[in-house]
Amino acid sequence: MTNPLLTDWTDNFGLPPFDQITDDHYAPAMDAALETGLAAIGAIADNTDPATFENTIEALELADHDLSQVASAFYTVAGSDSNDTRQNLMRDFSPKLSAYSSEITNNAKLFARVQSVWNARDDLDLTDEQQRVLMLTHRSFVRSGAELTGDAAARLTDVKSCLASLGTEFTQNLLADERDWFMDLDTDGLIGLPDFVVASARAAGDEKGAAGPVVTLSRSLIVPFLQFSQRRDLREKAYEAWTARGANGGKTDNRAIAAEILALRHERAQLLGYENFATYKLETEMAKAPSAVRDLLHNVWTPAKASAEADAEILTRMLHADGFDGPLEPWDWRFYSEKRRKIEHDLDEAELKPYLQLDRMIEASFDCATRLFNLEFKPVDVPLYHDDCRAWEVTRDGTHLAIFVGDYFARGSKRSGAWCSAIRSQKRLWVDQRPHVINVCNFAKPAKNNPALLSYDDARTLFHEFGHALHQMLSDVTYESISGTSVARDFVELPSQLYEHWLEVPEVLQSFATHATTGEPMPADMLERLLAASTYDMGMSTVEYVASALVDLEFHDGQAPKDLMQKQAEILESIGMPHAIRMRHATPHFAHVFSGDGYSSGYYSYMWSEVMDADAFEAFEEVGDPFDADMARALETHILSAGGSQEADVLYTKFRGRMPGVEALLKGRGLDAA
Repeated sequence: MTNPLLTDWTDNFGLPPFDQITDDHYAPAMDAALETGLAAIGAIADNTDPATFENTIEALELADHDLSQVASAFYTVAGSDSNDTRQNLMRDFSPKLSAYSSEITNNAKLFARVQSVWNARDDLDLTDEQQRVLMLTHRSFVRSGAELTGDAAARLTDVKSCLASLGTEFTQNLLADERDWFMDLDTDGLIGLPDFVVASARAAGDEKGAAGPVVTLSRSLIVPFLQFSQRRDLREKAYEAWTARGANGGKTDNRAIAAEILALRHERAQLLGYENFATYKLETEMAKAPSAVRDLLHNVWTPAKASAEADAEILTRMLHADGFDGPLEPWDWRFYSEKRRKIEHDLDEAELKPYLQLDRMIEASFDCATRLFNLEFKPVDVPLYHDDCRAWEVTRDGTHLAIFVGDYFARGSKRSGAWCSAIRSQKRLWVDQRPHVINVCNFAKPAKNNPALLSYDDARTLFHEFGHALHQMLSDVTYESISGTSVARDFVELPSQLYEHWLEVPEVLQSFATHATTGEPMPADMLERLLAASTYDMGMSTVEYVASALVDLEFHDGQAPKDLMQKQAEILESIGMPHAIRMRHATPHFAHVFSGDGYSSGYYSYMWSEVMDADAFEAFEEVGDPFDADMARALETHILSAGGSQEADVLYTKFRGRMPGVEALLKGRGLDAA
């Protein structure tokens, strides 16, 4: 029987035939795709014709078509709807994919052909885009160890294989801790919880097979529990479980794994001739060097810490007024901050949340894209991997641009967080291939027949991930290796964080923030209070983020620590981490950094991009219209459609005319006067 993963997908816009794929198909398809890919690579390397851009660089772009198809279908499902079989497959596939990559970079004949094209580049009459692809291809080979020989080359291959396996193990341990822990809530445990939190807790209890409502480690449930629960003892229990993910001892403990990952990364960097992993990693980013990252983070840390400490004094007085002695603890912060928000801004999340329906916020994100980029979104009925998923065809002036898939609800089989990925990326080489883009979130699923309600942070997350999706959907380049979000890590968050600003445009909320029961728009005074409170508690959120980014940087900027938890504690002590705030991502559950190399030594990139996104939205404010057609056209031309076709600073300067300073970021976070 034909394996559906290895066929040409022509139906349903070319999406994977999820309704035909079973778990039994993945392993044979992966093996076949790896074999086909290696054969294609071998043919390029063994070609006796002189190396050209077309028969070497373009051929490499096309060599792993089958592998990309199989891997994208598998990892889409494995991250969003995991099971024991898929977890075992992930562990099996990691070393195989690492070995495949090493087979390519260790192929001396292949690298000789790449080097030959690189040496002749000035005489090849290449387009700017082709020159960029050639440079990136050559650089990728060199940074992957193509110039190493003998024992060094063999050791690097082993190191990369170990890192791939350890990253998978780290992810699966974290998923297991998040999936297996929950806390039953009796009648007393529900005291203070608004109806929407109780409903979410009951839905979570149903999923877990519990006798009643429960709190899980899903952010969409545990955060509102921490905001509203009057049971300080239960808040402490839930918070400690949330922050202990990956550090509970036993087979899912990630501390030793993280330490080994850091040691192997340091060895990898030194094998390639770099002082340490941070120096190696940042060479290709906008920041270029650890010192630039450190300067940015410390410039933000000082005012953020001052703001957080001032807030902590107020919250501590509220704690003491409730009859609790001693210091404000981390499990107290959200509870008293929510009470303070109600007092100072007359904002109650229980009153606010019915106005932030998931479906209406999706419509809002689409409407902004329509007004900015003339996009249209039409629901389509296509086979997807889970019943919670839905899909839309994206068009402009009647022309098909993309398929967009949304998978919004938390479930035990889905890893935590929110992300955007391309099931298929845009390119024009060989065929005019339009992208399939997916946003995955972890919003609380409502009880049957009830609307899904979001917090304001949830709505911001939805806009954030859709900004990534637009970067993919509007991509317009020839080569897949530079399409969409294939850009510097500290530039990739610019489109996503920039798009968040449109959620705060008053006319957007006026149109789409409608009550789930009455259908009435959000009252004008509530909207005004909501926008006025947009920087509320920003000291705390900035401190927990910057602390995580600094720990990530210091872990990689030097010799790998022998005791990484002690090193984490030393770093936090050196910057004066406030007692009542902890890192957003402690080391044992810092998936951004340890599940793979994507954000390793690069968690700072959200803030690096925020410097640009704050400045970029000011461009729209300066012309007096957040939907200005000329500014939107410039944003699409120079950033959203350009992918990685030029250096990030060049693209941004083309859009804005200059690079920004940190001032707009501090102003946007309300920290400019801290």
